[in-house]
Amino acid sequence: MKTYIQLLLLFIIAQLVSCEDVVDVEVQNGPTRLVVEASINWEKGTSGNVQTIKLRSSTPFFNTASNPVTGATVVVINNANDETYNFVDQNNGEYRTTTFEPVLGQSYSLQIIHDGDVYSATETMTSVADITEVFQDTEDGFEDDVLEVHIAFTDPIEMGNNYLFRFQREGDLLPDLEVAEDEFVNGNAIDWWYEIEEDEDNNILPFAPGDIVAIEMFGISKDYYNYINILIEQLGGVGLFEATPVAVRGNCINETNPENYPFGYFRLTEVVRTSYTFVEE
Repeated sequence: MKTYIQLLLLFIIAQLVSCEDVVDVEVQNGPTRLVVEASINWEKGTSGNVQTIKLRSSTPFFNTASNPVTGATVVVINNANDETYNFVDQNNGEYRTTTFEPVLGQSYSLQIIHDGDVYSATETMTSVADITEVFQDTEDGFEDDVLEVHIAFTDPIEMGNNYLFRFQREGDLLPDLEVAEDEFVNGNAIDWWYEIEEDEDNNILPFAPGDIVAIEMFGISKDYYNYINILIEQLGGVGLFEATPVAVRGNCINETNPENYPFGYFRLTEVVRTSYTFVEE
């Protein structure tokens, strides 16, 4: 009887294993589009004359290869005086100029000619406040006794200032991005803090003494704030009750064929950069 039961269990297990089917999920690929990385960043205290714009073509979701676009014509125009800055093809997807002249509050236009299509965008060079202090603490974060870095600055008195923060700990593969607006803090001193939450599954540890974090604070337009805020939310992943990530349209358009619109954004920002090394408390 015992032998019969054992054989019956083996038969049931074999049937369960054999019933597992491999399901191939076909992921539909959208049309290939031009991807524009046109961030004109003017670091305070520099001339800002050297600028780079990157072009590539989009790839399928599971394809990690980069497809640089070469052979395009890329120019940026100062809309006040029609001064034109030619970005020279570096034959690797990068287009560079060494003669750019940034002017705060000035409107600029981007024009790209590629594969018979004309792409364009317009944006204004946006200023940023000065960082007055960088320090560490453990009082304001989500976790007690976890180190956080603080950035102190004073928001300008005029309404409508928007900020992009970029934090990257030395040795980490990717940076973290955060955005802020001055709707409720206009004209006030601001203490912006950032911490890293522990994630054992992905081997992510909080800040520790000796860690060095690079910090960038950009002044950005309201339109770019809205754009990058959506992207940051989508970078957080898709949970059970969250919306499925979708392609986010930037400010670049295809004048020749509007349906073949590009991805990416043309932005002009002033930026302050600093770093902080954590110490034992």
